[in-house]
Amino acid sequence: MSSNAAELYKLINANPEKKQDLFRQALQNPKGALQAICAIGNEMNLPVTLEEVKDYLSTIDDLDTKKWLLKARGGM
Repeated sequence: MSSNAAELYKLINANPEKKQDLFRQALQNPKGALQAICAIGNEMNLPVTLEEVKDYLSTIDDLDTKKWLLKARGGM
């Protein structure tokens, strides 16, 4: 399923509105944002677990993503 996490990231990253919504949610409810990512994956037939999302995001070399992940991890 880790390939699902990569594909899902690409799809979310390509949608600026969805991406911004998730960033905003992470500021208020980090765990909820991760759960929302999993829900989006299920809707798009790309199921992922919370751990798969966190593991994949930790491999991304993007400053904004790393900041978001630190915030999300801190909220759990």
